[in-house]
Amino acid sequence: MTLQNRVTPFGDIVAIPQRGLFTGNRGIIHDPATKTLLDKRWASRAWLVCACRYKDFHRQVMARRSWTELFFLDEATALAAGHRPCFYCRRDAAEAFRAAWMRAKGVARPTAPQIDAVLHGERLVDRRKRLHAIDLAVRDLPDGAMIAVDGTAYAVVAGVAHAWTETGYGPPVAIARAQALITPPSTLAVLQAGYRPVLHPALTG
Repeated sequence: MTLQNRVTPFGDIVAIPQRGLFTGNRGIIHDPATKTLLDKRWASRAWLVCACRYKDFHRQVMARRSWTELFFLDEATALAAGHRPCFYCRRDAAEAFRAAWMRAKGVARPTAPQIDAVLHGERLVDRRKRLHAIDLAVRDLPDGAMIAVDGTAYAVVAGVAHAWTETGYGPPVAIARAQALITPPSTLAVLQAGYRPVLHPALTG
């Protein structure tokens, strides 16, 4: 049975075979008896991007009353949905994200909860994914930024867009302007300040 625990760039949690490169969580949002989601889609403002492998830890997905394991095609997908790197299992990535946050915003070293509070305000509106206006040409966006055109999410790499699908990324498409920015603006600023997300091989091969 395919569990409902795959996350799209729009932040929706869906049941598709795709697993991807990363796991993560938003707190406990499932019933372990049925391995199904509760009505809520987050229980914490700390929306994390975690490593699928970490030391000798092993977990059975949705098997106990612990954080709900979610999966992302790649880090661009997770960042677009509003997640950020975990300071526990991805410490180096999290510190690089925080350093880029400091450069982008010109602020002192923020705590993880401070970052989460900003992202929470940018990723949601009325409990739904918040899309943002964008005034940059696609060619000027940093690698890993995600945009929306006619309801489809696209990841941008080297100034070229690739459609996100349930089976992976599509071939490059020439898009001059996006209709909306999916990636939260603060995360976009982090990408512009030098953070390098882990992208799916289809985008880098």
